[in-house]
Amino acid sequence: MAFRKTAATFVAIKHVGVVGMGLMGHGIAQLSAMNGFKVTAVDIDKAQLEKGMKMIQDSLAGGLKKEVVKGKLTEAAAKDQAAKVMSQITSSGDVAAVHQCDLIVEAIVENLDIKKKFFAELGQKSKKDAIFGSNTSSFPITQLGEASGRGDKLIGLHFFNPVQVMQLVEIIRTPLTSDDTFKSTVDWSKAIKKEPVTCGDTPGFIVNRLLVPYLGQALLMLERGVASFPDIDVAMMAGANMPMGPFVLADYVGLDTCLSILEGWNKRFPNEPAFQIPATLGKLVKAGKTGRKCGSGFYNWAGDKPTGPAKNL
Repeated sequence: MAFRKTAATFVAIKHVGVVGMGLMGHGIAQLSAMNGFKVTAVDIDKAQLEKGMKMIQDSLAGGLKKEVVKGKLTEAAAKDQAAKVMSQITSSGDVAAVHQCDLIVEAIVENLDIKKKFFAELGQKSKKDAIFGSNTSSFPITQLGEASGRGDKLIGLHFFNPVQVMQLVEIIRTPLTSDDTFKSTVDWSKAIKKEPVTCGDTPGFIVNRLLVPYLGQALLMLERGVASFPDIDVAMMAGANMPMGPFVLADYVGLDTCLSILEGWNKRFPNEPAFQIPATLGKLVKAGKTGRKCGSGFYNWAGDKPTGPAKNL
């Protein structure tokens, strides 16, 4: 296989397919294009595809504008750079458009059955040496590999939101993943200027396995009446040097997302105390209070900023 040289490393991947152009997918597509890779961006929802491409354009414009303000680029050069990146990306509403890609990254809805069906179809229709990556934050990568029929070619690639800013990518290697698949994805992640860490196929991988139970324990502490949630947040920021407290963070991530992850883990491991589901979490989600994304959770939100504790909790 031909290798291509990038600023970071040699990689066997030239053409990247991204399926799902939501918050995560558009960022993965953008970074790949920015670092010289040919990209095919796919979403079967036409409106979401258009929204994802617009998010890429807006993100590029915002980042390049900062370079212009700093005097590092002229406006003409910034415009040329944006055009060059966008020229690397081809959008499509047909999943078949990625079947000849070297790396196909799945960033679709977080539903295990849908993901299994997706990878089963990829396994049947994609070129034989294609690498499959899943951006799932909680589902077993091994099961997705088995569904694809090409377990040696499938690996977890868990990015963090916003993809353009957060440096980490967790690379989840299963017992089926081949050495070549692993090396190629590590090289690619470095080529798009990410910091890769390797993890086994365990619930939540590294970050969420530590983070979500931490958020759950904060909620259980609240339910026991130990302290108010604003005081718990202040304690963790002032006493543990956290940039934000657990309740602000839970709101920011999405209370529905936290609940979904805990429910999935609790179903698979019902006797694991760390996966206990706080009643308050289910109550808020049932009431439609999911945090930042809807403007209210434990806190009221104006965009990405909490404005104060919500009432009637």
